Amino acid sequence: MSSIISKTPRAAPRLLSWGALVVAGLCLLPMLAVLIAALTGGTDTIAHLADSVLGRYAANTGLLVILVSLGTFAIGVGSAWLVTMTRFPGVRLFEIALVLPLAFPAYVLAYAYTHVLDHPGIVQTSLRSMMGWGPRDYWFPDIRSLGGAAVMLVLVLYPYVYLLARASFLQQSGSTFMAARALGSRPLVAFWRVSLPLARPAIAAGVLLAVMETIADFGTVAYFGVQTFATGIYTSWFSLGDRTGAAQLALCLLTFALLLAVLERKQRGQAKYHDSSQGQKQHPPIELAGWQAAAALILCGLPVLLGAVVPVISLLSLGIGSEQDLFSPRYIGFVRHSLTLAGLAAGLTLVAAILLGYFQRMQPGRLASGANYVARMGYAVPGGVIAVGLLVPFAAFDNALDAWMRATFDVSTGLFITGSIWLLVFAYMVRFLAAALGAYEGGQARVHANMDAASRSLGKGPMATLRRVHLPILTPSLLTALLIVFVDVMKELPATLIMRPFNFDTLAVQAYRLASDERLDGAAVPSLVIVAVGLLPVILICRQVGRR
Repeated sequence: MSSIISKTPRAAPRLLSWGALVVAGLCLLPMLAVLIAALTGGTDTIAHLADSVLGRYAANTGLLVILVSLGTFAIGVGSAWLVTMTRFPGVRLFEIALVLPLAFPAYVLAYAYTHVLDHPGIVQTSLRSMMGWGPRDYWFPDIRSLGGAAVMLVLVLYPYVYLLARASFLQQSGSTFMAARALGSRPLVAFWRVSLPLARPAIAAGVLLAVMETIADFGTVAYFGVQTFATGIYTSWFSLGDRTGAAQLALCLLTFALLLAVLERKQRGQAKYHDSSQGQKQHPPIELAGWQAAAALILCGLPVLLGAVVPVISLLSLGIGSEQDLFSPRYIGFVRHSLTLAGLAAGLTLVAAILLGYFQRMQPGRLASGANYVARMGYAVPGGVIAVGLLVPFAAFDNALDAWMRATFDVSTGLFITGSIWLLVFAYMVRFLAAALGAYEGGQARVHANMDAASRSLGKGPMATLRRVHLPILTPSLLTALLIVFVDVMKELPATLIMRPFNFDTLAVQAYRLASDERLDGAAVPSLVIVAVGLLPVILICRQVGRR
């Protein structure tokens, strides 16, 4: 009887239901606003864009997606298989160290490697000194190019593929791999024909996550001068003052992003496929020695070296010689603004995640599932698109309100909503709610349904059950969600650049501004602070990897 009671969902309170639906509706608002603004803006702008820059934006964005997909696949899958299926000196260290580049925004790596690889950098300076070359006597790859941007993105995004691929390899049974070996297949052949197909859904999900981050990136491509949809939206909005063009470019990027979101969800649904014998026998690790161990050490060490060690050394060398004082009143203001935005956004996003997650638990069905799906779509929408989608309707509201107040009371309200930090905090919530939902639902799986039944039998309502049963158990997951959103907001650049109130700059904006002025030594200081904060959730992930 108790099992029957435990599986019977209880109707969610009206306040909880409306709260969850309002959150989902607010998450849908920027996408609808972009769609309406783009379709009602006429065809003259999009025709002009098609004749001038649209093809370049599409080609650069598409090529960047292809390069990042191939790079993250190769590094993520290769390193995951080596640390999972083989044993070589330092393998335990690399299990954790391979996650570290996840703490670095791609634009920070762009600043660091420009200092190292640009014409006046240490690498080219040393080459000219050793070889006696003049400035025009040699060729060196240009870091400020589409290829350079792709490398920066690959170095910080491959951990998505690594984590998911490693988890899938760990769940696989060793029986199929050993059967392939018994039939005469070499380890690499068995990996290609057995292990890789079994892990395909998880790998595809990781690559798609990396691709979604790629199309959302603004700081890296803008600094390297690569024209993509993300930079085009910013240029149309600010440099050209063309709101219609920005909305239509945002619609193009939104369509591509939502297509990727659908593919990612489909792959995640297929990721349930694993060998049913996985609990019977684990794969015996392959002991590597000699040149094979050295090759594995190099293959796993290079991503960590290039994605974490070299950038930190480069930024430290720049920051030490800069005139930026982190403890000056101006920098304390940047830090305070960043912490304020990150704290408010993390708290609001966590509350929204609890509303949606608990609503789906209390009243499972199409309505709750649809609300959660809409809320998760924000992660696939670039920050620039969300910014345009929110500024268009709220700027119209501000203008209408100001006109009415002037006509009625002879008082100007100005930018009542768009001039505040709350619209920016709302944009962060839309962008990162999926991450908070994932952490919340991962912890909610530990709350057995019988606990709800026991709470109801003691006379506790749904909200009391949430407060006294769920939240204490979910505290670690809630803190993880809070920290992930906090750090993501600290690193976020495009929405902050477009929507920040006047004279309300953050560390990310300050780093971008100084780097745009070619003051890389100054940009290193706020970049190091962002990286230091970004290491917090990565440490949590590393601890989980270590326990596993």
